[in-house]
Amino acid sequence: MTSLDFSTILPEAVLSGYALVALLVGAYLGKDTLAKALLWATVAAFLVVAAMVGLGGRADQPAFYGMFIDDGFSRFAKVVMLVAASAVLAMSADYMQRRNMLRFEFPIIVTLSVIGMMIMVSAGDLLTLYMGLELQSLALYVVAAMRRDSARSSEAGLKYFVLGSLSSGLLLYGASLVYGFAGSTSFQGIITTLNAGHLSLGVLFGLVFMLVGLAFKVSAVPFHMWTPDVYEGSPTPVTAFFATAPKVAAMALIARLVFDAFGHVIGDWSQIIAALAVMSMFVGSIAGIGQTNIKRLMAYSSIAHMGFALVGLAAGSAVGVQAMLIYMTIYAVMNVGSFAFILSLERDGAPITDLSALNRFAWSEPTKALAVLVLMFSLAGVPPTLGFFAKFGVLNAAVQSGLGWLAVAGVIASVIGAFYYLRIVYYMYFGAEGQGVTSRMSPVQYLALIVPAAAMVIGAVSMFGVDAAAGRAAETLVAPVLAGDQPVAAMAVGGADNAEPKPVE
Repeated sequence: MTSLDFSTILPEAVLSGYALVALLVGAYLGKDTLAKALLWATVAAFLVVAAMVGLGGRADQPAFYGMFIDDGFSRFAKVVMLVAASAVLAMSADYMQRRNMLRFEFPIIVTLSVIGMMIMVSAGDLLTLYMGLELQSLALYVVAAMRRDSARSSEAGLKYFVLGSLSSGLLLYGASLVYGFAGSTSFQGIITTLNAGHLSLGVLFGLVFMLVGLAFKVSAVPFHMWTPDVYEGSPTPVTAFFATAPKVAAMALIARLVFDAFGHVIGDWSQIIAALAVMSMFVGSIAGIGQTNIKRLMAYSSIAHMGFALVGLAAGSAVGVQAMLIYMTIYAVMNVGSFAFILSLERDGAPITDLSALNRFAWSEPTKALAVLVLMFSLAGVPPTLGFFAKFGVLNAAVQSGLGWLAVAGVIASVIGAFYYLRIVYYMYFGAEGQGVTSRMSPVQYLALIVPAAAMVIGAVSMFGVDAAAGRAAETLVAPVLAGDQPVAAMAVGGADNAEPKPVE
């Protein structure tokens, strides 16, 4: 490892060092007394690293012979993930402390998960991809089951672990097929083979298996079966985390894989992603209608929204990638606000997730209800909220790429899905009188609700520069592929696997 390699992975190294130090501090100085301090220290660490990544002004630089790629695309995704993770941790502190759930291990495991996500979006090799994905996944399996006195939480963790292991196996099998037929695990080596005209049936099958494994991570249909149960059974702060940073990471990883390794066969993988997008949009929109638990409803909402994000990827263009990045950023912000509200709902000190409990909520909490109304309208894609422009962007990218039928399907699914978002608004303003629910919020939770709601309205005028940053990130990823250029990372070091690829006949 050279000094240049180390400087390239400095953000990941800083977070890794912090996680190790925090683990030692928590183990030796007391678990309960330091839990809250460690959580806030983790929030600060995330924001500091986000500033390092976003404001560093570094040139695009591969490391470890192309296995790790630090470019504009990865930096954009990392900033979104780090800010979303810090927001979720900050708004969860009061909730977890009041319910005696705050343990010093929680922020450390989340930190390890975020490190895995950062490795994922910078992957330049199938081995790096798998290493980052498993680091993220193993940490998420643990936090899903962290409430050991709850049977639902244990069930959620077990389901997530079993199905996640299956998806990891499928992804690993696909990676082995790609390596066997392309002769390299490097994205550069794979795309060089494809550029030479060697798209064998084995590589195509490998790509399919890998996309199946990654579709599980973004809850794309038909690999979504874990999502409603895990969202409902996990502690609500963990569910909020699931719905934000990991989704951004997995979607960015799919984009990295299909463009960096398979960018010369867009027509082959675009069909697969388009099919996943259509199924996800309709299943998420239709299945959510019958939900009475707000966390399960948000699970189906997540499935539908991942379908819309996949529409942008299916376009196979820089415009599509830009639209996907903007969509995922707005989606993360909307979910932070929505879960800040869900975290605050309680009755007699017990958390409430039943939709009927929201009846007449606006009568007692008009400001919070207005903020939730804006967020629900944005999730539904109602103009002039920012959620409308996010959906318009991905649908427009599909039309520009000749996928008009996919855009039409997206419009229909969006109209169907609007029902359950508007139903929440109906309950809050026009529901029948009942026991009601109280909304107890710390100042941080209140900000986490109000700021995203305000952003959904103000962002319709100006996207705070996110659109321009997403455009630059998309060009970084897509332009070299569409221009037929090859990355500059060296490939000859590290043995025959990293030499110039020789496809297997």
